[in-house]
Amino acid sequence: MEKVKLDKHISQQFDSDLEALKSQVLKMGGVVEQQVIDSVKAIETADSELAEKVIRIEDDVNSRELALDESCMQVLACRQPAASDLRLVLTVTKMTRDLERMGDESQKIAKMAISLNESGSAPRGYEEVRHMGKQVQEMVNSVLDAFARLDANKALEVAQADKQVDREYKSAMREIVTYMMEDPRSITRSMNIIWALRSLERIGDHVGNIAEHIIFLVRGLDVRHSSLSEMERKLERK
Repeated sequence: MEKVKLDKHISQQFDSDLEALKSQVLKMGGVVEQQVIDSVKAIETADSELAEKVIRIEDDVNSRELALDESCMQVLACRQPAASDLRLVLTVTKMTRDLERMGDESQKIAKMAISLNESGSAPRGYEEVRHMGKQVQEMVNSVLDAFARLDANKALEVAQADKQVDREYKSAMREIVTYMMEDPRSITRSMNIIWALRSLERIGDHVGNIAEHIIFLVRGLDVRHSSLSEMERKLERK
């Protein structure tokens, strides 16, 4: 497994500052990961209490985002990092933004769970939410592991998984829209399922963004707006 070599510094405090950034963003990622898990479970089990918990935790996620932004600004101002150190700080700032938005989408899923519970079970769509939810949860876990290990190849695998989630989303949408056309009485409840699926798809997109940030951190490659084949070629050449 390859790892980026962060420079060792005369100041041990500088090393500690960088490790603290990594630790803080991983802790934030763990909170968001649990949000995703709980929001999907709240829909599957019609658990409004669990959904309310997901909604409340969003305040903690927002606080972590602000704290990490402040920490990154302090490192930039006081340490003036360069090379791989600078890439680490930039990666943390970008990851923090994506993690916060993942929390927002989890909150939306939780709200859909409450709406579904209040209006009665949707006749279709739970299997799609369960399936996509599992895929997205695995992506979140893998991308956090890739960051912890500074593993660009694993990050690429996560980016590949995001494309599969996009395909699953389109397939699920076609099935649910067809069902709504066949039974207009299901439209309101099925729309809640559609919005939940949309949020899962967006979470997958944000995880894909984090995978790209990790590749930038480890290899120094900007793979944004690149196709999977282009990303693979860039990694092979580097």
